[in-house]
Amino acid sequence: MNIIDESGILALSTRLQRLSEQLRKDGALFYKSYGIDFEPKWFPVIYTLYHKEVLSVVEIANEIGYTHPSTISLLKELEKQKLIRSKKDKVDERKRLIVLTPKGQELILKMQPVWDVMSKVLTEIADNQNNLLQAINEAESKIRNQSFLQRALQLKVENEK
Repeated sequence: MNIIDESGILALSTRLQRLSEQLRKDGALFYKSYGIDFEPKWFPVIYTLYHKEVLSVVEIANEIGYTHPSTISLLKELEKQKLIRSKKDKVDERKRLIVLTPKGQELILKMQPVWDVMSKVLTEIADNQNNLLQAINEAESKIRNQSFLQRALQLKVENEK
């Protein structure tokens, strides 16, 4: 056991990041095993557009839960790969609407069997005594109600009394 593992709850963010990085790395290698050159960080945008077809930048950011700048960065990468394209909204010309390109739609057809396998494997990984996905849902719900920062500052004030 290393010091991060021994530190328990204090290293929660570090351990979640470590788990995420391992899943992303293995995911990229698994896509490659199918002959698909795909970065797992692109998944939330591609998957969202697969289901929603046309969305504005703000709508995509809201759907995937990323900040606007992070979303724009991903969109630029996907545009460079010619997997998405943007067009101006006919109603509000300031708004950019994002859609999958034919290349992006073709990619999804190749990825669907990969997603089926990944879903089964991730279900197996998450299906443990404490059900990882359920625990993540519960933690995210608590954070939506009151952020980590809000809770920490509140405790700081209480401790100073």
